[in-house]
Amino acid sequence: MAMVDLSRAPMTDGLGRRIDYLRISVTDRCDLRCRYCMAERMSFLPKNQVLTLEEIALLADLFIARGIRKIRLTGGEPLVRRDMPDLVHRIGRHLGKGLDELTLTTNGTRLAGHAAALHNAGVRRINVSLDSLSPTCFAHITRGGDISKVLQGLDAAREASLAVKINMVALRGVNEHEILPMLQWCDSQGFDLTLIETMPLGDTGEDRTDHYLPLTQVMEHIGRHHVLKALPHRTGGPARYHAVEGMTARLGLITPLTNNFCADCNRMRMTCEGKIFMCLGHEDHVDFRAALREGGLDAVQPLIDRALRLKPARHDFRIGADAPAAAVNRHMSVTGG
Repeated sequence: MAMVDLSRAPMTDGLGRRIDYLRISVTDRCDLRCRYCMAERMSFLPKNQVLTLEEIALLADLFIARGIRKIRLTGGEPLVRRDMPDLVHRIGRHLGKGLDELTLTTNGTRLAGHAAALHNAGVRRINVSLDSLSPTCFAHITRGGDISKVLQGLDAAREASLAVKINMVALRGVNEHEILPMLQWCDSQGFDLTLIETMPLGDTGEDRTDHYLPLTQVMEHIGRHHVLKALPHRTGGPARYHAVEGMTARLGLITPLTNNFCADCNRMRMTCEGKIFMCLGHEDHVDFRAALREGGLDAVQPLIDRALRLKPARHDFRIGADAPAAAVNRHMSVTGG
């Protein structure tokens, strides 16, 4: 493989937005089947179509050289990949040398066995997807998941001094009654909470219209119990944060449907098969895998420039009777949300 060219200018898309955040999906596989994310029966990529550990690490090297300051490792569930600890250590070597932060999003089921290693590799905070504290509701949403494994993982994360943010997808008629208790629980545990509106990605076998819960309604409900104050705090992603009177936990909101956040998007996403998606809500992508395997990193450089030119102004997520069941055909697990 060719050496990375460190002289390239920082990345800017066609609309002048600085791109400094890369989300890498290391696998399309997951040990849960969350109803808003995946179908109950999924077909996964064969091994030869998935980037190797070395290929992912080399592409991460290149993106950091091009100006990426933050990398988030996602899936599917990233911790189902056996070589994850090696990848985290490999990328973590860039921390303080071009990379400001390396983070991870996980469902937490395997976190107990990895939390200490993540911290040793330089990870300092993680996002854990947890949509219910009820074992019964959790099992329903995840189609059979065991919440006790997630809670054990959260205990291990705390023991390893990892800062934790809980991600909770707000689902009408499913977990809406748990949102305020979840916020209170997060505060008691020393975690932050981010609420997420469900997104129309892939056919999951579920009707998202029935379960779509606008976060404007959720905030009205929480506001009847606690004074909320907008904060300037940002973590690099689309969440907008609020202080909650009487709590140390920050409340984040990701609102792709009720409050579009695309104007200052700083992100691109790479799938485990080497496809770059410049927007979660569009099918347009640039495929790096063949170029990397045939021509090395030098062949990838112009493809990064092409991807930047292709980045759209915004997504077009819609939910309702006049909207398609899915804005794009790929499932959320493919690009990591």
